[in-house]
Amino acid sequence: MRPQDPFIGREILEGQFQIVQKIGTGGMGSVYKASQPEMNRMVAIKILHPKLVNRRDLTSRFRREARAMSQLTHPNTVKVFTYGELEDGSLYIVMELLEGRNLNQAVRREGPIPAERAIPILIQVCAALQEAHTMGIVHRDLKPENIFLCNQGGLQDYAKVLDFGLAKVTERQMRPGSLILTQEGMVFGTPEFMSPEQAQGRELDARSDIYSLAVILYEAITSKLPFNAQTPMEYIQKHVLERPIPLSERAPGIPIPSGLETVIAKALAKKPDDRWQSAAEFAAALHNVLVGTSAEAASAGALSLLPPTPAPPKAIPAATAPELNPIVRTRFGLGQVLAVALGFLAVGAILALLALRWFPR
Repeated sequence: MRPQDPFIGREILEGQFQIVQKIGTGGMGSVYKASQPEMNRMVAIKILHPKLVNRRDLTSRFRREARAMSQLTHPNTVKVFTYGELEDGSLYIVMELLEGRNLNQAVRREGPIPAERAIPILIQVCAALQEAHTMGIVHRDLKPENIFLCNQGGLQDYAKVLDFGLAKVTERQMRPGSLILTQEGMVFGTPEFMSPEQAQGRELDARSDIYSLAVILYEAITSKLPFNAQTPMEYIQKHVLERPIPLSERAPGIPIPSGLETVIAKALAKKPDDRWQSAAEFAAALHNVLVGTSAEAASAGALSLLPPTPAPPKAIPAATAPELNPIVRTRFGLGQVLAVALGFLAVGAILALLALRWFPR
């Protein structure tokens, strides 16, 4: 039997929190479910492994995550309540407790996610990152495991961005050759989702995160990555040197909304200057694809519901009349125009006769 986790059942911060159970573990530490009696709520507490507290690189990363996340207030970023150091030197972060699963788990269990579902998830992530980028924070480790899907306020697929442990907060650039930090394989980013400039150890900005987001969306829709590779180093080389496999070629049997392939291809450009320049811009492009898809579907469904005789057109506000006028013109045929004209002539003739009867010369 495994030894009992020393943190389970423990009260920390003078009894403010009581750790109930472990809900996750990783190379750096573990995440626990804990109660906060005074607030009548459950929270998640991330604790750095005590044996690693003397590792300056890891403690620096842990503190960086806490600082970055504590500054962010967007509802699609996981909320941090407090962070600090315990009596034994262990570092901790107290966060909101999320119920659900990450995007990687969703794709592995359900297979490719329809674009109409995947795009709104990525738009939420873009919104969270736009706030971070505006504050000078670049995530640098975006991957499906760091996008958590939960139910919040009755909303399905409510996205939360996690793990800002590699976020660029104060440093100006990644140092060349600093991809591998430890012998355990911890890297600055995940090779499958790295931007070309990140793979080369160059200076990063928000556009690096946009590239990673495009890879995430690509995989969510196809359940495959945009390159065929077997090892982390192969992925790094292909991000730098090779053209991504087009979305339609990668998943020929999956319906791709009109315009989505172009939007993703731009986000996957090798040069940052050729990509969408902000998370908000990328989100807007994705939104346009989604709206276009919805409009096409609505038009197709409406064709079977049209009555045999067109209903009288509604009054058009003056502000929108210029845009709608071409559509209005195409809805009336020549016969209808002549009928209206003859109607006006008939009314005019009747009025003329009445005038002669009531007002004789």
